Amino acid sequence: MRPALLFPLLSTLLAAAIVLATGMGFLRITPAEVLQVFLARITGRALPEAFNTVFPLVIMDVRLPRILTSALVGGGLAVAGGVFQAILLNPLADPYTLGISSGAAFGASLVLILTIFGISLPAWVSVPLFAFLGAVGTLIAVFILASPYDNYSSNTLILSGVIVASILSAGIGFIKYLANEKVGIIIFWLMGSFVGKSWTDVALTLAITIPGLLFILYFSRDLNIMALGPRTAASLGIETAKTRKVLLVWASLITAICVSVSGIIGFVGLIVPHFLRLLLGPDNRILIPACFFGGAILLLFADTITRAVLPSELPIGVLTSLIGGPFFCYIFKKRQQGGRG
Repeated sequence: MRPALLFPLLSTLLAAAIVLATGMGFLRITPAEVLQVFLARITGRALPEAFNTVFPLVIMDVRLPRILTSALVGGGLAVAGGVFQAILLNPLADPYTLGISSGAAFGASLVLILTIFGISLPAWVSVPLFAFLGAVGTLIAVFILASPYDNYSSNTLILSGVIVASILSAGIGFIKYLANEKVGIIIFWLMGSFVGKSWTDVALTLAITIPGLLFILYFSRDLNIMALGPRTAASLGIETAKTRKVLLVWASLITAICVSVSGIIGFVGLIVPHFLRLLLGPDNRILIPACFFGGAILLLFADTITRAVLPSELPIGVLTSLIGGPFFCYIFKKRQQGGRG
């Protein structure tokens, strides 16, 4: 499909999904009423007198911040996954390949355990902040471990990520042990959730995700050339090591801010880029923005199921793992068969 048709179609699907999801829940609101509230807020006009006064509060203060946060997080994780797969030339790579999720989880768990033990922290210290710092610190550790002597090759980066993630996982396990009977607070965050998200979370995610997407799009042509091999890229004037490092930093920052807001949500960065690559081809100029829309729609769909369809809310990380686990096994099996062929 041509980009002139593809992106308007994906934008329309995402907008329709947002409107439909906003109306779903314990209090049912029709799409027409949701659009009325949106238009009233945008234009500043008053709603009809017969309009239910509870609807604007439910839509604008409760549901819409959560819905927009889930869409931005889904889009961000999918874009990061597309970048990781393009740089590492591995269809099984996702935003957590370099241990970014473990770093974010360790930072968040550290704050949670201090809070559980009654240690007072400054007002500006929060779980998202420490999760973000933990993710960034993990990325720095991976880069230090993967020395630049081989231009940050895929194998070295993946191995460094596995080593750092193993160390951090042990640290998280120790924190869980210290938490004792209150370990449920940490486990719930590690499973991922969008409960109680506000406009602050929307602004925080938007401030990193959209600039990161635009920056990655600027290097999408370089990603296409790098897929041809380091010699070809070098002959065409692409600094492979520098470009790989810059894009990994941005993809990791996007992952870090998404994890810091929502907790650990796996497989979105694996499923969406791989599936869209089968449909649209490997051109990153088309694939990367398509990943953003696809990831946003997928995670919004999953969050709507947990929030409005299931009898009790399930942590969204559990649902995405249930969806992504079999898909991951399928990709791995196909990759093995392709290797033998």
